[in-house]
Amino acid sequence: MARVTWPIDEVLEGLASAPVRIAELTKGVAAARLKAAPEPGEWSVVEVLAHLRACADVWGGHIAAILAEEHPTRRGINPRQWIKDKDYGSLAFGPSFKAYRVQREELLALVRPLTEAQWSRTCTIVGAGKPLVVEARFYATKLFEHERPHLSQIAKTVAAVRPPR
Repeated sequence: MARVTWPIDEVLEGLASAPVRIAELTKGVAAARLKAAPEPGEWSVVEVLAHLRACADVWGGHIAAILAEEHPTRRGINPRQWIKDKDYGSLAFGPSFKAYRVQREELLALVRPLTEAQWSRTCTIVGAGKPLVVEARFYATKLFEHERPHLSQIAKTVAAVRPPR
């Protein structure tokens, strides 16, 4: 399957709009409901947010390193392990969402002014099979593409756990 090449302005708009969308979707929903899974084995909104934060931390960290160093070598980190290491799943929605918004603002402040040459800077990822050379653009796009279905997941989860009106 061919990978979609997104224009960087669309990627940046998507990254900027994700926290806004989450805030809209969760407005007025009780904290206990945001911790509730709609069905056994499905994720709660808090768990989806923990996953989004972990991916943003890991992939955003790779972007920062790419921009700070000349072709750094980075260890691949599984975001699911990062969630456990940081214990994101046990955090209340409010403080976790605030941290996510701050992280996103910091990432956007870092990447919005990038030139095409800076977007093309690379790093080597090791520790998960064959070393992989990737660009800063790859991780920004990956984060954008990854969040899109999770925003829909949050919308469906909120609808399922929200009390009837």
